[in-house]
Amino acid sequence: MNLHGVELFAGGGGLLLGSSLAGVEHVAAVEWNRWACQTMRENATAHHRLVEGLKVLEGDVRDVRWTEVVSDVDIDLVTGGPPCQPFSLGGLARSADDPRDMFPAMTEVIAELRPKAFIVENVKGLTREAFKEYFDYVKLRLQFPTLRATDGEDWRHHWHRLQGEHSEIAADVRYELTTTVVNAADYGVPQHRHRVFIVGFRSDIEVDWKFPASTHSGAALALAQAEGGYWDKWKVSEGDRVHVRRKPLDDGKLPWKTVREALADIPRPLEGGTPGWLDHVYQPGARSYPGHTGSPLDEPSKALKAGGHGVPGGENMIRYPNGDVRYYSTREAARIQTFPDDYALHGAWSEAMRQIGNAVPVELARIVVASVVESLTASMVSVK
Repeated sequence: MNLHGVELFAGGGGLLLGSSLAGVEHVAAVEWNRWACQTMRENATAHHRLVEGLKVLEGDVRDVRWTEVVSDVDIDLVTGGPPCQPFSLGGLARSADDPRDMFPAMTEVIAELRPKAFIVENVKGLTREAFKEYFDYVKLRLQFPTLRATDGEDWRHHWHRLQGEHSEIAADVRYELTTTVVNAADYGVPQHRHRVFIVGFRSDIEVDWKFPASTHSGAALALAQAEGGYWDKWKVSEGDRVHVRRKPLDDGKLPWKTVREALADIPRPLEGGTPGWLDHVYQPGARSYPGHTGSPLDEPSKALKAGGHGVPGGENMIRYPNGDVRYYSTREAARIQTFPDDYALHGAWSEAMRQIGNAVPVELARIVVASVVESLTASMVSVK
């Protein structure tokens, strides 16, 4: 059976596509950025199997009239990655009171729709000690979404009130939460991308769920390179091979996927476009300088960022063994984020890179959502 879902802050569609692959039928996807909305609409119009028929709502999540959108459909799952700029770079003073913080808006949607489960994805920075109190507040709000803040009440006062009230007042809906920090590379994504997932199940739903175990490791990649199998598989010349001094122990996992592996069957991008490939255009201007060195071919990519030129760390560049660098094409960046090759990204290179850089890797999303779908489906069968 397909579960009905709503996607918030959908962006270019990473979490959305992963959810679709996991069997979620989306009633709607909400996003304010017009370029990202156009990406979803174009793919839906082109009858892409993962978004065909998708209702895209362009605008602020807080302005959606959910009674009109969901009609008589029960929503099983709400997913989304609320905009997280206050928690990723600096911003310590503003953080929780920053208007870009959309956690309160997502909590309000959960309170109204009362899904059987929700999945929230965000930057690892939210778990830093500097944000501990606010992160605790976010989790408490998600646990008791209907215990709302009063008019003019700031987050800190609401948090203290919640701490006292939630044990004294019987909330009409409550969720059991699991919070997990992961590196996408540990799940077969060819990229180091550290994120936090908050998964909540409604307390009346009986499930036995744990966050999926990692399947890939750096030790396994080092072992494959030390034994030579990796280099032989990808036909790497002797001069370009990295020699490991100490042979790692076998941990029984699969090797991390590297940039070389992810892009092995894609030709180098050409100026003006590459025949047979969507969004695969050479982007000039890449250069290496301290702090901006690109991603080595034989490691998982550095985390793609929501930007183009001059991104700290050179995360949107490839670095070849001879030291040459070039920018990822839109299609290559989409591959690094495990988007399907037939999913088009709308907008110029910098705009497409913004959509890709803000996305949840599709494969990581699929793994997480599939585990939640499996538990929800099992709970429905047991009730019957």
